[in-house]
Amino acid sequence: MSKPLAICLMGPTATGKTELAEQLVQRLPCDIISVDSSLVYRGMDIGTAKPGPEVLARAPHRLIDIRDPSQPYSAADFRLDALREMDEIVQAGRIPLLVGGTMLYFKVLSEGIAAMPAADERVRKQIQDEADRGGWERLYKKLQQIDPVAAKKIHPNNPQRLMRALEVYELTGLPMGQHWQKQGLDTEGVGRFQLVNFAIAPQERSELHQRIEDRFQAMLAQGLVDEVGVLYRRGDLNGNLPALRAVGYRQVWQYLEGSLSYEQMIDKAIIATRQLAKRQLTWLRSWSPLNWLNMNDEDLSGTILKMLELPPYKTG
Repeated sequence: MSKPLAICLMGPTATGKTELAEQLVQRLPCDIISVDSSLVYRGMDIGTAKPGPEVLARAPHRLIDIRDPSQPYSAADFRLDALREMDEIVQAGRIPLLVGGTMLYFKVLSEGIAAMPAADERVRKQIQDEADRGGWERLYKKLQQIDPVAAKKIHPNNPQRLMRALEVYELTGLPMGQHWQKQGLDTEGVGRFQLVNFAIAPQERSELHQRIEDRFQAMLAQGLVDEVGVLYRRGDLNGNLPALRAVGYRQVWQYLEGSLSYEQMIDKAIIATRQLAKRQLTWLRSWSPLNWLNMNDEDLSGTILKMLELPPYKTG
């Protein structure tokens, strides 16, 4: 290859991306960069399925635990950080391995991003209050009227991206679609790498649904409610912050506020996670070029080696 190789490992939640990445590190000279909008936050470990100390000792991850939950972290922040880490890894003679399920991050890394205003907590609270009163469906119809270009790119059940589009309009008076057209997209940064994209996915949706339910129940057993309780009692956080809108965290926060029962919290968290997985799979089906992997393959890392036509890397 004339350009340094960078491997992107994508997939919906609960498909085993972290385990596969750990296997790849044992067989290739890779350094892992997390592509996850929740793993960046400190103190959010159980509900994000953050790799534990033993895993991190074998397979260190970059871009985890780099923000306090009170501090927003944008796709633009990720792009700058990821490109810096990729350069460092290549300069060390190794291969960047970007792993995660935040599809927007992969998109802005590959395609660039238009300049946008920073997040505004006051505006976000106004939008959230409006959603609480009238529902996100009503706000999506509002976005279709003021920004049809962005509305076509945003799923009606993706409140985070919907909020961002409405926020940009409130802050600038211009729809996000016009920002994209006005600024254009900068791909210069990632253009110096040869990206090879892999996606791990289930053969049957029902299998993934069961894994999602089992994993959330395991998170509860591990102390997820106590983990969110620590954040809740800090006093400087609220449920509208991007960190606490993550699936699982938002529902537990609502349970702690008293707006959901324990059983409702479980049901809504599982449903929200399944909806997230559906959006992730929908996004992946539109992504090209992409090499698909079956999450039940007994030797996924070997399959990737064959696809890359690279010899295994002998550690130690």
